[in-house]
Amino acid sequence: MVYILEGMLSLLLSFQEQLKCLEKRMQELSAELPEAELLRTIPGVGEKLAATLVAELGDIRQFENPKQLVVYTRLDSDVFSSGKFTASSNRITKRGLKRLKRALFLAVQCSLRQGDCSKLKPYYDK
Repeated sequence: MVYILEGMLSLLLSFQEQLKCLEKRMQELSAELPEAELLRTIPGVGEKLAATLVAELGDIRQFENPKQLVVYTRLDSDVFSSGKFTASSNRITKRGLKRLKRALFLAVQCSLRQGDCSKLKPYYDK
């Protein structure tokens, strides 16, 4: 039993070391990208989050306008309607790029915690 635990611990330490190396490489690559540098100027977006957003979105020039980006990320809302009824409030769809949505959610949360988001806070409170 002790040998199994030692083996598992050794494996865990090895994975942690690999993760550190990958994070370091990710930071190095992110530092070279102008897109990541621009994203880091947004309150709440740090190095890891900027790298995640760049990785998930790819080349931002592929989108001709912001609407195309919203559709790509599936951050658009579903409009529920039936006959003459149209819902007055709509929710963001659950389909789409899960990791990208999570990264954007984290950026909003960090920005709200830092308290330097005069335009975002009223919209979030609404």
